[in-house]
Amino acid sequence: MEEKSIVNDVLSSIKFNLKEFEEAITETANMELRQALQNLRNSSESFQYELFKLAESKGYYMAPQKATEDEISSVKKEVSL
Repeated sequence: MEEKSIVNDVLSSIKFNLKEFEEAITETANMELRQALQNLRNSSESFQYELFKLAESKGYYMAPQKATEDEISSVKKEVSL
C-alpha cells in the first residue's frame, strides 16, 4: 500500500473515531470517564490536524474551494433561524 493511501485511510479512521468520541462523551455521566474521553478526543484531533497538514504538504489532499461571501451569508442566515 502506498503512503498516500495509508495517510488517507488513517485520516478517515480518525474522523470516524472523533464522531464516536463525541457520542460517548455526551452519553457519559461519570465525570472521570467523560474527562478521559475528552482528553482522547483532543489528542486525536491534534493528531488528525498534524496528519492533515502532512497530507496537504505532500499533495495527498486538496482542500475544497473556499466559500464565497454569498454562500457564507446564506449559511449564517440558515443557522440563525
